[in-house]
Amino acid sequence: MDPRSVFGERLRLRVSGLLVEDDAILLVRIHSPVTDQKVWMPPGGGVQFGEPMAEALQREFREETQVDIEVHGLLHVEEFIKEPFHAVECYFEVSRKRGEASRGHDPELGNEEQLIEEVSWMEIEILESRSFSPDPLLSKLKNWENRSSFTVF
Repeated sequence: MDPRSVFGERLRLRVSGLLVEDDAILLVRIHSPVTDQKVWMPPGGGVQFGEPMAEALQREFREETQVDIEVHGLLHVEEFIKEPFHAVECYFEVSRKRGEASRGHDPELGNEEQLIEEVSWMEIEILESRSFSPDPLLSKLKNWENRSSFTVF
């Protein structure tokens, strides 16, 4: 199934997890259906109707990275609009409960349409030199030790 038909033409609520350990963040590299390019981003995905955001994030994180997490505070909200996509993206601080990071899958997509290409720990200081999304999150990640004072939106 084409990612545009799965994720486009509707408002989508997304949740993503910021798992930072030893000045590195766990990221997934996807082939973006929006830009048609490879991009690094925090693991996460869509919230299903009736599903609490924390549970959705735990599910999505496990599906994509094989890591079980605990969800903490909301740190950043991003609205994304680029035809045919419209998403409100909520980024939460998370901590690892168990599991070693490895490439997972998107159950909404078939084997040929998988977006996730790689899962990797990346040092925060080099994110600017990578294709990282969303760009406004970079300044917060660089100032991670002050996250309790972040303005969410």
